[in-house]
Amino acid sequence: MLKWKGRRLAATCACCIEPLAGISRRQFVAGAAATGLAAAVAPKVFAQAAPHRIDVHAHIVPPAWFAAMQVIGRDDFPLKNWSVAKMIEDMDKGGVATSMTSPTTPQVTPLGKDTAVKVARESNEYAKKLMADHPGRFGVWATLPLPHIDESLKEIAFAFDTLKVDGIGMMTSYGDKWLGHPMFAPIWEELNRRKATVYTHPTSANCCANLVQGVPDYVIEFGTDTTRTIASLILSGTSQKYPDINWIWSHGGGALTAFAERFQWQLVNTTPYKGKITLEQMNGELKRFYYDTAAISGAVTLGALNQLVSASQIVYGTDFPYRTAADHTKGVTAFFKGDELKKVERENALKLAPRLKSA
Repeated sequence: MLKWKGRRLAATCACCIEPLAGISRRQFVAGAAATGLAAAVAPKVFAQAAPHRIDVHAHIVPPAWFAAMQVIGRDDFPLKNWSVAKMIEDMDKGGVATSMTSPTTPQVTPLGKDTAVKVARESNEYAKKLMADHPGRFGVWATLPLPHIDESLKEIAFAFDTLKVDGIGMMTSYGDKWLGHPMFAPIWEELNRRKATVYTHPTSANCCANLVQGVPDYVIEFGTDTTRTIASLILSGTSQKYPDINWIWSHGGGALTAFAERFQWQLVNTTPYKGKITLEQMNGELKRFYYDTAAISGAVTLGALNQLVSASQIVYGTDFPYRTAADHTKGVTAFFKGDELKKVERENALKLAPRLKSA
């Protein structure tokens, strides 16, 4: 297993990834060698003009993870074009001091248990090495080998106790199970005990991948999957049962603002939830969650979110490399002002990742 401290990361880590079904080891290693990510973790910190924003939604491309994405055909252009140098350059242009990093969807979900465990570990060590090489510029939302529960519990222990990560990065669903499903209870019990931050990113659920011909999943399905999992957590009682977990929802909670009245009126006033959850309880959960600004930095979308929750629950996010920090800084600073802007750009994130106060 790689050690992050005191040595370089392996170029591709393909040697320790189990070949996927239908793919020979030779094919896999060849794909890994072609990634173009063999360089070490990049140049040192660039010159910058006092950046201060904390980006809770930024993606990195660990070599072992990208090699696996090549095998399953998920190596799209923004990932192929990613580098640490380009990421830091984008951060500087947008005034971002620190990016909290994680691989994007599907993380390691489709890889099979053994490969998922190895790639998650390699990805977390890569992220930690990146953080160590660029003090103050990066944080880590650790990847778990979900949906494999026992293996994920082991990775939680390693991530927090050895790597000292800032939190966990998860998908909104795994196959046909959303985050309120009982199978995830051991994960929530452990993360609640640690008072952990859980950043979530949408993905394509089994039901709804390629649902509408010609419409990419990220246009509609990602937003609805985030909303599905929010409903799953609240209506299952999971979010109430584990109050010490801090949840971050990508893209302003997805379609939540469009469906908010259904949460706040239909659900609490009709069967089967009438009498089981009150409006006060529903609003208590919706308003304690955190929501990032990635891909919602326009006035319409920020305005809707800010009607649902206060600025104290909104955190800055960019979705790099799919969007830029400059785009989001422009939109966020046009909408929020004064103390509210300070909360969104930095102060709220410091509550979720307090290590950054001294970074």
